[in-house]
Amino acid sequence: MLDADDVRRIALSFPGVVEKERWGHPTFDVAGRMFLTVPDDQTSFAVRCPRLERTELIAAEPEKFWVPPHEAGSSWVRARLAALEDAAELRDILLDSWRQTAPESVAEELT
Repeated sequence: MLDADDVRRIALSFPGVVEKERWGHPTFDVAGRMFLTVPDDQTSFAVRCPRLERTELIAAEPEKFWVPPHEAGSSWVRARLAALEDAAELRDILLDSWRQTAPESVAEELT
């Protein structure tokens, strides 16, 4: 089963990623912008996701994705680690958030 260590390992494999602690838990930045956070319970993670896509994602796979009420106005979605199929799916989700955040010059390093 996937865990927070898998999230950390994959996130840090992307170019330009720096791990920081915010709000008492790990967050991951690229070029000074956060693209990932792992909340306290470490059973899920939050990534950037455009609101329209987020709504569709949650409707299609509510067992995997959700948004806590306090994040409803943001462009973030949470994913449950236990609901993911494998590390490849985790990597795809993290990579999508990283690509939304990374400047083009950094994103080009991962082609």
